Amino acid sequence: MDQIKEIITTKGVNNNTANVVTAEEKATSMQTTQYVVYFIFGILEALLAFRLIWKLTGASLSSGFVSGIYGITSIFILPFEGIFHRAVAQGIETVAVFEPSTLVAIMVYALLGWGIVKLVAILSGEKQELE
Repeated sequence: MDQIKEIITTKGVNNNTANVVTAEEKATSMQTTQYVVYFIFGILEALLAFRLIWKLTGASLSSGFVSGIYGITSIFILPFEGIFHRAVAQGIETVAVFEPSTLVAIMVYALLGWGIVKLVAILSGEKQELE
């Protein structure tokens, strides 16, 4: 559980004393590392989700934003290419593509991020409660 540091101060008010309790929460170095890993993998997961949705809806490559996301994420789905065949549906204006490699990449990187966080917890030696 998160480490909480409690500071108790006593103030005198008209001969009456009141206890004021404030809690200050500070993340340990292990927690900070875990937050950074989750943040990085969260961004990657979001980019891969955008790619999956945009491919399914036939987003135009003429958009710089779409082509940029495709360029960034292509590196991360490369190891999973060829596991399953792509499904293509030709529409009047767009071509929808289902890339199973993107779906596999989303699952694998989610597990990889979770595994790294658990490994950091093990290597840190800090005692944690079971979740």
